[in-house]
Amino acid sequence: MKNFIIVLVTISFISIQSVSYATSWAYQFVVWEENIYVVSEGEYVTEVEQEIGEVTNYSDMEQFGGNFSNAYPKGTKYYSIKGIKPEDSIAIEVKDGNFIKATREGPYTYRTPPRKSGVICLGIMFIR
Repeated sequence: MKNFIIVLVTISFISIQSVSYATSWAYQFVVWEENIYVVSEGEYVTEVEQEIGEVTNYSDMEQFGGNFSNAYPKGTKYYSIKGIKPEDSIAIEVKDGNFIKATREGPYTYRTPPRKSGVICLGIMFIR
C-alpha cells in the first residue's frame, strides 16, 4: 500500500473580539479640566465671565476622554461664572445667551478601554 501524505492546512478561525460598552448615567454631566461637573436641574446662571472650554466628545452610550458630555453635543461652550471659582462650578451654554450651572463633583477617572485583539489559529496536520 502506498503511503499517502495528506497535508491539511486549516485556518480554524479568525476571531476579532468585539467589546461593546453601554452605559446608563445617573445624571447629566460635562467634563472640564479632567473633572466631572454635574449639571443642575434648572439652576440657570445670568452672569457669566469668559469662555473656558467646550464639549469635545459627546455620547449617551459610552465614555470618552477630553471634555466629554453625556448630555450636550460637541461644541457646547463652557463659561466661568461671575463670583464663583471654575474649580467649584461652571456655566454651560444651553441656548444662545442661556446658561445652566454645573457643579464639580470630583476627578473624571475615565481610562482608555483595552484594545480589541484578534486571534488567528492555523492548524497543520500530517497524516501517513
